Amino acid sequence: MTDSCLKQLAARRIFQVEYAQEAVKQGSVVVGLVNKTHAVLVGLKRNAEELSSYQKKVIEIDSHMGIAIAGLASDARVLSNYMKQQSLGSRMTYGRPIPPDRIVSQIADRAQLNTQQYGKRPYGVGLLVAGVDEAGPHLFEFQPSGLTHEMLACAIGARSQMARTYLERNMDKFLNCSRDELITHGLRALKETLSQDKELTIDNTSVGIVGLAGEGAKGKFESFKLYEGQDTVPLLEAVEQSESGGNAGESMEVDS
Repeated sequence: MTDSCLKQLAARRIFQVEYAQEAVKQGSVVVGLVNKTHAVLVGLKRNAEELSSYQKKVIEIDSHMGIAIAGLASDARVLSNYMKQQSLGSRMTYGRPIPPDRIVSQIADRAQLNTQQYGKRPYGVGLLVAGVDEAGPHLFEFQPSGLTHEMLACAIGARSQMARTYLERNMDKFLNCSRDELITHGLRALKETLSQDKELTIDNTSVGIVGLAGEGAKGKFESFKLYEGQDTVPLLEAVEQSESGGNAGESMEVDS
């Protein structure tokens, strides 16, 4: 091939991948963050109309792993079912849970294959995968192109940049915080993405958490726990208390 042909091939864009990434950007936001003992997923649920139910945002894959989705729910259902099958197969074949990094690599290969074959399209969904293994808690980001990253904190979906800004500013605080404080930081990051006329409620908020059973505990995991509905009440109250305490501290500094 000539140099001009090589440049043209390098400049080609896979438009279907870009359309799939746009679907992720249009989805309601999800946030993930991890510290030394736990990984947390929080999601903002959205309903298509007032008469419809809220879309599920956080899904348990296995007792040691869960995902948060942004984008096409139908594509997320296909990927989550595949991940559940692989997790079950690992337990039946090897008698142990599948490592989070391995299953993330498997769905990445599956997604990337769709960009190469005629008649298939990329999955129009982004995932945040939270899991725990012998090394501790992990958080991975999955993109429609098949690209994956292990993250300390991440946010995807509509208005997610505001959540990422919060996470960047407060990273030093949540890397060594407690389990409950980590959830509070996740919800505060999620709250940053809301428009002025909206609030976090028990109807539109989902929280999932997984981690080690105790600080320094090896081989003992805390099973994935999903908080929805009335279960989120104490979590949302903790966010309000943390914000009121922070505002009080700020006003004291100004008065002095």
